[in-house]
Amino acid sequence: MKLGRLGVFCFLDGLNRAQLVELAQRCEQLGYAALWYPEARGHESFSLGSFLLSQTEKLILATGIANIYARDATTAKQGQHTLAKLSGGRFLLGLGVSHVPMVENVRGHTYGKPVATMRAYLEAMEKSAAFAPPLDETPPTVLAALGPNMTQLAGERTAGAHPYNITPEHTAKAREIVGPERWVCSEQKILRVTDGAKARELARTTMTPYMGLPNYRNNWLRLGFTEAELENGGSDRFLDAMVAWGDDGAIRARIQAHFDAGASHVCIQPLHPDGERLPDLDALAAFAP
Repeated sequence: MKLGRLGVFCFLDGLNRAQLVELAQRCEQLGYAALWYPEARGHESFSLGSFLLSQTEKLILATGIANIYARDATTAKQGQHTLAKLSGGRFLLGLGVSHVPMVENVRGHTYGKPVATMRAYLEAMEKSAAFAPPLDETPPTVLAALGPNMTQLAGERTAGAHPYNITPEHTAKAREIVGPERWVCSEQKILRVTDGAKARELARTTMTPYMGLPNYRNNWLRLGFTEAELENGGSDRFLDAMVAWGDDGAIRARIQAHFDAGASHVCIQPLHPDGERLPDLDALAAFAP
């Protein structure tokens, strides 16, 4: 797989069929390398990937991420090989351990130690490859990695890391850990709003669901934010770090900062300037590669 430099990250659960098709085909027409999408409470990740692959011709569909508690390792390997084979190698499997509420409250599983659980899952996937459709080349897998230990595992056992809710400084740390050959696929939220008060209000609304999740919170503390900056919806400094807002030049500078820090791929998440759940299609056109 040749993964281009710029992709798109979107939450797809709120889109209807026509909107899903429009978004995927628009990303493809604009020249983006990949469309990344998470797995939370709505669409099942592999089924959605299959549908979107059927609606496109060149676009890579990337799970960002598929929850390892949602399917056993054999099913994951079979699904990965099936979609890769039937799409001509356009499926990129991103795996993650998700978060305690999504695993225990939603799925009824016990949330294990993240790195050990992921390591065991990858080992089981390797053993189950014999049960999957045969391929000439092993399709790539990346890991949702925030802490140094998970990032190191990504560099050792997969094609690379897919960090989310991070800064260019984190991208630099990830590149240092995984080495020069692995992918670092950094996510960056963007917002084409030049009014600071409005931009931060929208950023705060966007970030609120993440604020109580320990995986993210611990990583923000590692990045140098203080507990005080993570209270009451986040400080201005924190919100500005998470969401690149302003004119197009300012947003391009943030995207470039990830590349300068060592990102091999940046997937932009185009937040809607009116606060709608739909992605900002105008932003996709403005930053198209």
